[in-house]
Amino acid sequence: MTAENISPATALVLIEQGARLIDIRDADEYAREHIPAAQLYPLASLEQGTTLQTTANDVVIFHCQSGNRTRNNLSRLITAAAPAQVKIVEGGIDAWRQAGLATVEDKSQPLPLMRQVQIAAGVLILLGVVLGYGISSAFFLLSAFVGAGLTFAGVTGFCGMARLLAVMPWNRR
Repeated sequence: MTAENISPATALVLIEQGARLIDIRDADEYAREHIPAAQLYPLASLEQGTTLQTTANDVVIFHCQSGNRTRNNLSRLITAAAPAQVKIVEGGIDAWRQAGLATVEDKSQPLPLMRQVQIAAGVLILLGVVLGYGISSAFFLLSAFVGAGLTFAGVTGFCGMARLLAVMPWNRR
């Protein structure tokens, strides 16, 4: 079985005709902004074997932030939605927003955790370089430490900075 890529406008028409829209992003991303008709099924839950209750007559449309996660996990999504027809929103919620279609946005929600990690890592690396040139070359070790941590996270899938940021007061729900 294959999936068809569709535009946000086509997706909206299909949703109005009864198709299910499934958001596979993480819960923190969904809380910050989502498409009104979207149901949250994070990719992690689908990886654990969660399946959608569908029939062969159903149409299930998947989306993520930019379309990359949906493309990279297409076989898993097709399996989770079987036997329904599977469609993918080309460009994800970013394309949906660019098409001028409505989203539900809650700016009071914290930034998605991975964006927080990117910001924190970038600031720490920049700080290490600036302090290394301005005060003492020992501060370059800060940049090296953060770089090593990011490499470790990429290789193992464990991100200590993400775990630390997740328990910060602004991320508690």
